[in-house]
Amino acid sequence: MLKPGLASKVTIHLNDDTSSSTSFLYEQVFQFLYDNGVAGATLTRPQAGFGSHHHSHSRDSYGPSGSHLPVQIQFIDSPEAVSRLLPALCDLVKDGLIEMQDTTVIKAARMGDSV
Repeated sequence: MLKPGLASKVTIHLNDDTSSSTSFLYEQVFQFLYDNGVAGATLTRPQAGFGSHHHSHSRDSYGPSGSHLPVQIQFIDSPEAVSRLLPALCDLVKDGLIEMQDTTVIKAARMGDSV
């Protein structure tokens, strides 16, 4: 579990239909984070988006513009853990964007933990 203090927040921007060697890229990235003991990760499916090609894609569109929708995976972990994972993560993401920000964890709590 994360401890209060300095941390790194990573956001990975992908398309939901980008495939990898075994499945969809977002599934492979999510599994990679899970297998490597990341403190926690969230996969979000935005309603709409556009990328470097400047083509708008949304859930309300039909046909080609209704496909190729955005997916984001965010995780926060210690700067050391993120530094250890970034090289392999960059190798996995052949089509997408990875961003990182410094952040501060104020509180990380779970039900059942003693105070």
